[in-house]
Amino acid sequence: MNTFRKRIYLTLEPTEKGGALERFFEVFLITIIILNILAILLNSVDAIGKQYGDLFYHFEIFSVILFTIEYLLRIYSIVENPKYKHPVTGRLNYIKTPMAIIDLLAFLPFYLTFLPLDLRFLRMFRLMALFRMFKVARYMEALVVFRKVIYERKEQLILSILFIFFILVIISTIMFYVERGNQPGKFTSIPDTMWWGIATITTVGYGDMVPATPLGRFLGGLFAIAGVGLLALPAGILSSGFFELLHSPRSKKHTCPHCGKEFHE
Repeated sequence: MNTFRKRIYLTLEPTEKGGALERFFEVFLITIIILNILAILLNSVDAIGKQYGDLFYHFEIFSVILFTIEYLLRIYSIVENPKYKHPVTGRLNYIKTPMAIIDLLAFLPFYLTFLPLDLRFLRMFRLMALFRMFKVARYMEALVVFRKVIYERKEQLILSILFIFFILVIISTIMFYVERGNQPGKFTSIPDTMWWGIATITTVGYGDMVPATPLGRFLGGLFAIAGVGLLALPAGILSSGFFELLHSPRSKKHTCPHCGKEFHE
């Protein structure tokens, strides 16, 4: 039994040293995930959805069954990982991991549609099927590196996002008091003015809220220029994180998902 369970675990967990069966399952699952994304996109086109609606539905059934079996097998075999070796608490801890939650959300919305729920909630559950595209992150090294960079730089990213939010509040407050006398119908409150602040900082400029006073236009131009530098903060943090991760000795060190030991290339 343990040999069979370990065989399942080795097949489901992608590793660089996997055999032909592991590689086949990896390519097969990635293909199914990509086809699911294409099906969701194409089904939103009325002409294609009406013509191939039955095909999309049957493919949905097949995908849900496949993802359900995969999820159950992962929970069953995860105890082969030393990190989750306890038969009860180990499985419970694995279920709470981000990738396990994504695996669950990949098929759970389909079953929820059979419950007597409001149609608005059903549409929301159907949109959750888009989580299937995140399943491919398990098999793409680039996404794994991206996740590591975000984890290692999360504190700096949070600080930069908070700083941008504080600046957004400040410029929106200033613009509200500058423009509310001239445009009371648009700059009605500070929260409403924050929409203008977001469009200005991101240099999108939708044009639905535009300063009309000379002072407002002057400040709006300064805020738009400052927005370029503000949004460069998280981008710079991520780029430096990528550089350090890809060029540091740690990038050559790996952890075996089967025994938990670290090894170098």
